[in-house]
Amino acid sequence: MKQLNRTTVKSFILLGLSTIPHLQAIYFLLFFIIYIITLSGNVLLIVVVRLRSCLHTPMYFFLPNLSFVDICFSSTIVPKLLPKLLVNTLSQDKSISFIGCASQMYFSLALGATECITLAMMAYDRYVAICNPLRYQIIMNKKLCVCLAAFSWIVSFLNAVIHAAFTFQLPYCKSHHVSHFFCEMPPLFKLSCQDTFFNEVAVYISGGIIALCSFLLTIVSYFRIITTILKIRSTNGRYKAFSTCASHLTVVSLYYGTIMFMYLRPRNSYSPDRDRAIAILYTVVTPMLNPIIYSIRNKDVKGTIKQKFSRIVNE
Repeated sequence: MKQLNRTTVKSFILLGLSTIPHLQAIYFLLFFIIYIITLSGNVLLIVVVRLRSCLHTPMYFFLPNLSFVDICFSSTIVPKLLPKLLVNTLSQDKSISFIGCASQMYFSLALGATECITLAMMAYDRYVAICNPLRYQIIMNKKLCVCLAAFSWIVSFLNAVIHAAFTFQLPYCKSHHVSHFFCEMPPLFKLSCQDTFFNEVAVYISGGIIALCSFLLTIVSYFRIITTILKIRSTNGRYKAFSTCASHLTVVSLYYGTIMFMYLRPRNSYSPDRDRAIAILYTVVTPMLNPIIYSIRNKDVKGTIKQKFSRIVNE
């Protein structure tokens, strides 16, 4: 019977955020605007860093990488793969194929983990820059930056392969209606008529290794950073150092908090409405905020944008 159920599942039904027509229209407009801002902001940040030679430093090496991850992450989740942008919100046909669901979950897991590790690496970069400024260029050399970036992508995509394989080997015989706006593990586990304890333990293990370790590395890095900043005698110097790290810490707090809530919690605490709201924060809102926060709080990025814009206007 289990084998039959595995082979007969051809699609899932994504229930989305709401079944109320006027709310669907509001959600469509809201997510469409957010998605356009996400694409525009992240592409702009990548272009700015590439165009200005003074930004070709270790500090700005991870920014385009993070922006590229956010573009891919948002395009995977909001809410189906392009070009059917946000079709689940308005269309009566909310189905997604078995392969489409597996692909969406795989890429969302891989890109989400990549962002986790990348944020931790950026915290370490700030730690070296502030706590070891004289050795910064030696420690954070180009080879190390490339290796760290490659490590984040390889580990994350290998981790996603394991979870996708385990999840889509489950027999889905309870229902094909996913109480979510995209394919994610917790709501899919609820549809299986087989005990998912092994899958959930695998989530805890990988979540502990990737999300929790990345978070702890970030916390340790910022603890050392704050300790060093407090030793600065100049008030202006302390302000500048805190300002440099504030944008990264803002993103980290929002992203890690929601990710760990979703994947490192008791197995019986799943709540469809609450979890959909939490998922919106790290899949939709954070990718939009990243380029805004980094651009607004970074004078080099702002200066480059103003310079290029003024040159275009004058021409």
